Amino acid sequence: MPVSSSTLLLFGATGDLAQRMLLPSLFGLDEDGLLPASMRIVATAHTAIDQQGFRHATQEALARHIDSRRLVAPLIERFLDRLDYVQLDVSNPEQFGALGRAVGDGNAPVSIFLSTAPSLFEPTIAGLAAAGLARPETRLALEKPLGSDLASSHVINDAVAAAFREDRIFRIDHYLGKETVQNLLAMRFGNALFEPIWNAAGIEHVQITVAETVGLEGRVAYFDGMGSLRDMVQNHMLQLLALVAMEPPGRFEPRAVRDEKVKILRALRRIEPRDCVTGQYGSGAIGGEPMVGYADELGKASDTETFVAIRAHVDNWRWKGVPFYLRTGKRLPVRRSEIVVQFKPIPHSIFGTAPIQPNKLVIGLQPEETIRLLMMAKRPGLDRQGIRLREVPLDLGMTDAFADVRRRIAYERLLLDLIDGDPTLFVRRDEVEAQWEWIDSIRAGWAADGTTPRPYGAGTWGPSAAIALTERDGVSWHE
Repeated sequence: MPVSSSTLLLFGATGDLAQRMLLPSLFGLDEDGLLPASMRIVATAHTAIDQQGFRHATQEALARHIDSRRLVAPLIERFLDRLDYVQLDVSNPEQFGALGRAVGDGNAPVSIFLSTAPSLFEPTIAGLAAAGLARPETRLALEKPLGSDLASSHVINDAVAAAFREDRIFRIDHYLGKETVQNLLAMRFGNALFEPIWNAAGIEHVQITVAETVGLEGRVAYFDGMGSLRDMVQNHMLQLLALVAMEPPGRFEPRAVRDEKVKILRALRRIEPRDCVTGQYGSGAIGGEPMVGYADELGKASDTETFVAIRAHVDNWRWKGVPFYLRTGKRLPVRRSEIVVQFKPIPHSIFGTAPIQPNKLVIGLQPEETIRLLMMAKRPGLDRQGIRLREVPLDLGMTDAFADVRRRIAYERLLLDLIDGDPTLFVRRDEVEAQWEWIDSIRAGWAADGTTPRPYGAGTWGPSAAIALTERDGVSWHE
């Protein structure tokens, strides 16, 4: 059984992710008594601030992002007492000595969370090693992006591997910390109902949508260099696809789960140009509010895609012939992330001409986490003209089922697993590289085919070609 960390070293502690997600998540864990009693949180960033100033900034962040009813004074004080702060310029190796002294020389494991730009990974790793913080039992968590292609991913992974063993590296995809994503595994492998038909014989197709209403939102330099394919599909969406499609692991433990995921990623068929649509939003309106186009928001013309739709296939026995439709984009009509599993239609209807819709399982990830099974049911009435049917939802909404349990931020689960040394919900190196290999082949196809993004209006569901991508298979996007 791994030993819990005695110290959490948090890089980028004054940044947006730390203030909005990480520190509130750590407070939530401390609030419920889930952090080791003596664990310290050593925060570091380039920001010139002293320890008291950092604690004050943290208290303000908690007030912004946590329900005021939970902000009980003794709990806040207990949490703030855990915090130390060390100012650090990671490009200056000499400054890591102060960080090493703040962490101390204890033998208990240290967990390190790098919430920094990927360009800073290499000097940070080198500084940690020079300061004696790359110990055998140290755990290192890395936030995305882990490269911009397979080659750059190799560089980052090699730099990390030079100082840390693979079983001590925790690559984060925060979607894996969402309750409903984990419930997908529970639903598939904890019930006898779904798994017998969870294959090409029972499922017609799968849709995975990650829709955003936002545009660049302060991420200009990053997003224009990446685009939606690398920003969303390469990590979040491929991880969701792998969880939907994976074979049952022998047990719920890190190696077994991740072995099955990587098999799926390696079984993905190479994408032909006709199986992919890219787009870039122009001006339009969302919720009645006018929106400027991407080029106007960026301040220059660009070939970066803000929308991508893909028809993918997993070439193995279970999924032979089943299309997986992936769709993600910015400035779409609503903010929504969901997985839709459409089952095969019944082979014969006994109800005459009454229309019968195939069953659908809709797994909502955001803005609310829900599971809904759409089924056909009899409409109330005397049925003198024959039984009439209507599609009705069997709501497995987790909010109602677990109304007495506080809904947690995904990072709470991931941070606790990091501290406890459980890598099950983190991404292994071979997974990352299998994802990049598939994404690189798509981008190479775009380059060879001269693919450029098609225009779509803000507030719409992307270019019309994205509709045609599914319609030629007789499928409509779930909207």
